[in-house]
Amino acid sequence: MLRDALGAGPLLVVPGIRPAGAAMGDQARTMTPGEAARAGADWLVVGRPITHAADPAEAAASIAAELRG
Repeated sequence: MLRDALGAGPLLVVPGIRPAGAAMGDQARTMTPGEAARAGADWLVVGRPITHAADPAEAAASIAAELRG
């Protein structure tokens, strides 16, 4: 929606990113990394799914793998 309204110029920073199956926490609206990328996000804000993971490096690697397709 924003891409359609604003064009390619502005960078879209999207918070509330949660991998599939992750708890929403206090976020009212969430998207998976792939959904956000397909919707036109330039930057994803991923906090607790990484910082609260038992293995933060693995959590980040999994998200990166999802984005690579």
